[in-house]
Amino acid sequence: MLYRFYQLMEAAPGSAEHLAAKITNVFQYQTFRSLAACIFAFALSILLGDRVIRKLISLKIGQPVRTAEEVHKLFELHGKKAGTPTMGGVLIIGALVAASLLCSRWDNPFLWVVLGVTLGLGALGYADDYLKVSKKNSKGVNARTKLVVQWVVGLAAGYALWQLPGQRDYFDHLQLPFIKKELFEVEHMGYFTPFFFAIVIVGCSNAVNLTDGLDGLAAGCTVSVGLAYAVFCYVTGHAGAARFLLIDHNQNAGELAPVCMGLVGACLGFLWFNCFPARVFMGDTGSMAIGGCIAAVAICCRQEVLLIIVGFVFVAEALSVMLQVAWFKISRRLYGEPRRLFRMTPIHHHFELKGWKESQVIVRFWVLSLMCALIGLATLKLR
Repeated sequence: MLYRFYQLMEAAPGSAEHLAAKITNVFQYQTFRSLAACIFAFALSILLGDRVIRKLISLKIGQPVRTAEEVHKLFELHGKKAGTPTMGGVLIIGALVAASLLCSRWDNPFLWVVLGVTLGLGALGYADDYLKVSKKNSKGVNARTKLVVQWVVGLAAGYALWQLPGQRDYFDHLQLPFIKKELFEVEHMGYFTPFFFAIVIVGCSNAVNLTDGLDGLAAGCTVSVGLAYAVFCYVTGHAGAARFLLIDHNQNAGELAPVCMGLVGACLGFLWFNCFPARVFMGDTGSMAIGGCIAAVAICCRQEVLLIIVGFVFVAEALSVMLQVAWFKISRRLYGEPRRLFRMTPIHHHFELKGWKESQVIVRFWVLSLMCALIGLATLKLR
């Protein structure tokens, strides 16, 4: 919308003499609109936060907590959180979408794909949260149904990107970090491309969802990941920077920088209410939407492989669950009884049960996430 104001003022007769034209001239720059998106999303989250929390409380949308029989000692640490308002992810989604529409160019097809994935997975998370609250347990949407919907959203987004006019060559190869351009392109992915994009979207949405288990953990890690991908999008959209850094240039990807910064601002504003001790939880509504948004942005700037580094905390959380389940099955066959690799997964609970305070786990994971984001950015030159 801001960019449209700039276009209208530029086209107006005698625009060079108009003060309004001089003011709106800054709207053409991605850097200005990205900062504006961050500030606007943050301010909107802060202004609406208390109202959203009061509304959730009035609707009796409280977080169900797993019983002592399900989680044993962890219930002693988290039992007091029962009844805390959940589904606060609607605040993040609302601020993100509003900031994106205000500060991004509407003629950018990448914008609509990213927002479509965000809203689609956010709706799935909303349904999951609603069922948990209404049934007063932690089951929610059936796991198989949830996975099917995630795949449908992922495949639809992947196919939409792959079919965009003039974008087939851009999306038909995979960029790998640490290797120079002449060697790092896996070319001719062909019909596998939409499936690969779906894998990234499904994997990232589930990884962020698993990370959302402590006050402010997922939101704080999202801030560092969002900042890193704002840089990736900007340099991808800047012809000179892309050429210098040996990455593929695409102007549409550059216009996603305001979306990334909108996500950063929305999560910072949400942290105002979600930091320890939390007054509200984002729930699956927020975590699945965030994961989908990050994955879609990473795909659009062709840095999806770097999610392993930049989003290492999310990856570690998901990997800990997969390793725990796999070792349970293997050890049952080897020793006749299941054994654990970790005291509990996702891995943030492992550290809690080892004696770390919740606030220690959160801040240390934030620090780790920030360092991983910086390492990911460093790969732009480590080639």
